[in-house]
Amino acid sequence: MAILDDRTLDFVSTSTAQTERLGIRLGELLAPGDIVCLSGELGAGKTTLARGIGRGWGTPLRVTSPTFVLVNEYPRPRDGATLYHLDCYRLERAGDIATVGLEDLFDSDATVMIEWPEHVLALLPADRLWIALSYDSPTRRRLRLNAGGPRATQLLAGFRKNTFGV
Repeated sequence: MAILDDRTLDFVSTSTAQTERLGIRLGELLAPGDIVCLSGELGAGKTTLARGIGRGWGTPLRVTSPTFVLVNEYPRPRDGATLYHLDCYRLERAGDIATVGLEDLFDSDATVMIEWPEHVLALLPADRLWIALSYDSPTRRRLRLNAGGPRATQLLAGFRKNTFGV
């Protein structure tokens, strides 16, 4: 693990199970209004991390990639909150983006997780946690977390303490 500064954290996951556990740790900390962006090439582990985030956040449903439906909703039974999971891979035109209703989600207190956020970068709030995943080998993934604002910085600090004790 490398802490580059209070807004950036790098580490390597050595298994799918570890990537999911890291997601669980992050999901436990999410609050209404949080935005988590998952960036990386196909096979980098975005959906595995998202599955863990959903579990940690508290949905009893299995998180799957919303590639063809664009948005999945995951309810949390204990308080009725919803985690929205978007896959922006297929969004190419402004009209495509408008149909998803991103701006409505960002204007609400929704907790939002976005795969392929670079496709909607211009619409994203500045205060977001950006996680870039890269494929090293069939079992190793590199993750770089960047906090883009005060809440995301707080979220990253909580994740670092919750996961690594620092």
